[in-house]
Amino acid sequence: MRILITGGGGFIARHFVERLTREGIALTLFDLAPPEWDPGSATVLLGDVRDPRALRQALVGGRCDAVLHLAAAHHDSGIAPETYYDVNEGGARTLCGVLDELSIRDVCFLSTVAVYGDAPEPRREDTPVRPTTAYGKSKLAAERVFQTWAGGAPGRRAVVIRPPVVFGAGNYANMYALIRQIDSGRFLQIGNGRNVKSLVYVENLVAATLLAWRREGAPAFEIVNVVDKPDLTSREIAEVLSRALGKAPPRHSIPLGLGLALGLPFDAFSLLTGRSLPVSTARIRKYAGEQTKFEADKLARLGFRAGVGLEEGLRRMVEWYHREGGGQPARPRLPPARR
Repeated sequence: MRILITGGGGFIARHFVERLTREGIALTLFDLAPPEWDPGSATVLLGDVRDPRALRQALVGGRCDAVLHLAAAHHDSGIAPETYYDVNEGGARTLCGVLDELSIRDVCFLSTVAVYGDAPEPRREDTPVRPTTAYGKSKLAAERVFQTWAGGAPGRRAVVIRPPVVFGAGNYANMYALIRQIDSGRFLQIGNGRNVKSLVYVENLVAATLLAWRREGAPAFEIVNVVDKPDLTSREIAEVLSRALGKAPPRHSIPLGLGLALGLPFDAFSLLTGRSLPVSTARIRKYAGEQTKFEADKLARLGFRAGVGLEEGLRRMVEWYHREGGGQPARPRLPPARR
């Protein structure tokens, strides 16, 4: 068996590659740029998920049997709204068209809990979704593409995985920025810190995804939230990271409104320079102001038990940060706008 992994050069793909390679599964990695880590025996091909010819060559050349679709436009800034739709919805549509041509009937799509938007709690797979961002809306549109594809012919299987913030070794996104701030002594607790922030450690995400994707007797189309439980509040996350870094946990906080005001100069700098900074009002609001809590009851019913506890996962990321991640710049992988 050979699996094509789109977005195969990214952080999450790296952990799927490590797991699947250990299992002896052949892999083809497809991305805009090659991975900055050792892909081992995997075949690496460069291309855009919006390009049917490149996708066709990757699938046919590797004689692939299934697709793990990780490619996405997903960063907080630096991406135009139309590019989110072009990559996320358009890429899904292009991929499904090529799967039709080649009679490949098995796909797993990594979506996001951002599709829930401002839907009320509890946020489960059957909760009516109300995405509020271009990212969430475009991912939901992609889910619907796969749903239509799965129902288009017998024998097709599409599983949609909805994770919250994914963290772990090799991740240079929001959790990495938080670790750096705490390590530098510049971290400031904003708000009361009681807001819950659902997370998933990357190794747990990989294991849960493979369990959901591979299980026998599953429906043609299925959605599964993958969230580590029990959840932590934003203050608890900061406290766990502080202890792992050998720092004193934050004792004081400032009001959310003041924190957002302090973030405005960073927004202005990003707007003028086009650079994504680790501090922004969007990130402050997401971390300190919003409760992003999601349920994983369905995953538990499927028999999944996380191999790594949430606090242990945070400590492992700090260990990686000390070992090799510290001091590295953020590495955004931004898809180009359609020319």
